[in-house]
Amino acid sequence: MTRTLVVVGHGMTGHRLAERLRALDTSGAWRIVVLAEEAHPAYDRIRLSSYLTGGSRQDLALAGRDFTEDPRVDLRLGCAVVSGDRAERTVRTADGEQLPYDALVLATGSEPFVPPVPGRDLANCFVYRTFDDLDAIRGAARRGRPCVVVGGGLLGLEAAHALRLLGMRPHVVESASHLMPTQLDAGAARVLHRSATGLGLRLHCGTAVASIEAGPDGAVRAVVLGDATVLESDLVVFAAGIRPRDELAAALGLERGERGGVLVDENCRTADEHIWAVGECAAVQGRCYGLVAPGYGMAETVAGRLAGRSPRPFDGTDTSTSLKLLGVHVATFGIIHPRGGPAAEAVFAEGTTRYAKVFLEPESGRLLGGILAGETGSRTALGPFVGHRPPADLEQLLLP
Repeated sequence: MTRTLVVVGHGMTGHRLAERLRALDTSGAWRIVVLAEEAHPAYDRIRLSSYLTGGSRQDLALAGRDFTEDPRVDLRLGCAVVSGDRAERTVRTADGEQLPYDALVLATGSEPFVPPVPGRDLANCFVYRTFDDLDAIRGAARRGRPCVVVGGGLLGLEAAHALRLLGMRPHVVESASHLMPTQLDAGAARVLHRSATGLGLRLHCGTAVASIEAGPDGAVRAVVLGDATVLESDLVVFAAGIRPRDELAAALGLERGERGGVLVDENCRTADEHIWAVGECAAVQGRCYGLVAPGYGMAETVAGRLAGRSPRPFDGTDTSTSLKLLGVHVATFGIIHPRGGPAAEAVFAEGTTRYAKVFLEPESGRLLGGILAGETGSRTALGPFVGHRPPADLEQLLLP
């Protein structure tokens, strides 16, 4: 008998889950109903800036015809879920339809965090999340004019770089003392800082937006910082972090994590054995993850469980990343936020052009992970040494 899986959300993680279950479910035991709030099938948010600077929506599409035309898949666009009944095992959409499920996966993702500053609702204040957001930003952008991006993390720097390519003159405001504070330490951030300023981005770290001021037309005219600096600006883009979309937890009577997110165990299952959560909306053993790689790991775990396999439980200790940002290669590998106490550290650097730091287990000397910035060694080459004592030529591997 065919069972029904309902996936709420068709972002990158929700799509990965559906794709993996399609691949693993060789007997056709599952019918997959995907309820997408947006009017577009899943697309690559990591490359969203390429759309702002001239790419097409199709360039970023993740769902091919093999997915959308699969008779086992029922993809419904513009179909938001507002509530559910766990006893009846149904969810209710915004238009009132009741849909039954045998298993339910919440993959609702996150929403941009907009700091509660005066003026945040003025015309030409935007977030940076969807195709529609970027269409609005492109329409407001004017060559040669200043703008402000709130947030110096990965998304904020991507947004600032894209606005620069549109001909604007971006300021970046980051409340932490350096760029990308979640992924990088101060040493690695200095390499990125050097490249960013070389490209013309004007960086303001260690301060926050105090208010946004309106011009005579009611649109953004200036941004006032906490240190009293006034930045002339035609538009503001908020890229200051995300918050999990966990409102369905309350609607379904499910517990949330202390800092938000649908609370799940190491297998991404809630206290209700029929309901799971993956991606940015999930609080795995209380912790939310704002990167796509952990979301894909959760999707693999849940798809394996639904297919009757015995996948490894999700282990979020390794949040390795690798990207090129503002012309700088940035990577992390292994564990860079060790749990259970401090780790020994070793730093290898050449001014502000390249930087490497490794974390070592104090007693055994085993390599735990590391941070790389600039023209350093490959994360792929260093990864196999994680969990072992590093080789004698470690410095040569880090800074070849």
